[in-house]
Amino acid sequence: MMQTILGASGQIGRELALHLKRDFTSDVRLVSRRPQKINETDQLLSADLLDAEQTSKAVEGSDIVYLTAGLPMDTQLWVEQWPVIMRNVIDACAAHNTKLVYFDNTYMYPQTDKPQKEDAPFEPNGAKGRVRADIATMLLDAMAQDRIQAVICRAPEFYGPGKTQSITNSTIIDNLLAGKPAKVFLRDDVLRTLIYTPDASRAMALLGKTPDAYGQTWHLPCDDNRLTYQQFIELAADIFGVEANYTVLKHWQLWLAGLFNKTVRGAAELLPRYKADNIFLSDKFKSRFPDFQVTSLRQGLSTIFEERSRSSE
Repeated sequence: MMQTILGASGQIGRELALHLKRDFTSDVRLVSRRPQKINETDQLLSADLLDAEQTSKAVEGSDIVYLTAGLPMDTQLWVEQWPVIMRNVIDACAAHNTKLVYFDNTYMYPQTDKPQKEDAPFEPNGAKGRVRADIATMLLDAMAQDRIQAVICRAPEFYGPGKTQSITNSTIIDNLLAGKPAKVFLRDDVLRTLIYTPDASRAMALLGKTPDAYGQTWHLPCDDNRLTYQQFIELAADIFGVEANYTVLKHWQLWLAGLFNKTVRGAAELLPRYKADNIFLSDKFKSRFPDFQVTSLRQGLSTIFEERSRSSE
């Protein structure tokens, strides 16, 4: 049962490799431009997913492929490259009769306080959201046409250990751990739904191994004890043993920062989500997998703190 991870060098791919090996199989193939072993038994394959032939070779012989690839926060790259990557992966999975598990985000959803379920409409706010809507639709069409068996795993903003790259990690967790004030986008008093990256990877592995999960979209499981960023910072500061200092960045400050920072500029279209409660619901997953243990925000932050403490010794 060969399991292949496309985009294995990111945090989601790394943790997925650990979970697949621990819970399911030693036949794990890691694919990226410069793959590195995560488990001793991992197979490594270097491939560029923008190249159809290399993508086909990466998929060949796999029972299940997990697409966890990411791109830098560069709008032009997203618009140019994501449709090519998705087309190549769909074609390769169809050619080799391989199942696909796709790790998706919520950029295509309305950035409002309306609770988000799996049937939420696609109403993107900018070019990144539009391309994510386009490639999700491309995959849904291929599924509807019975070209491939696939499952879409959708996650809200994440936080986590290791090299997790997210706004919450980079502006709040990393700053507090470094003894600096955290930075909050626009408002500190609206509820956020955050997913712990090991939970996301563990849930994806479980969905990939569940035959009746295919042909559907699933919201990955999150702690339903949602906090505002003020409450999240107070909780993190208490665990980290630091002051709960933070600054709320106004729209004009973020606009100004975006003039000099490509990442901040690339995140501009997501700003409306920081003005409203983000209520991402994962009830469908929790109902189907009642034994899945969701990591609480306190547990997740404690694990991050313990990991950082060990690495600094």
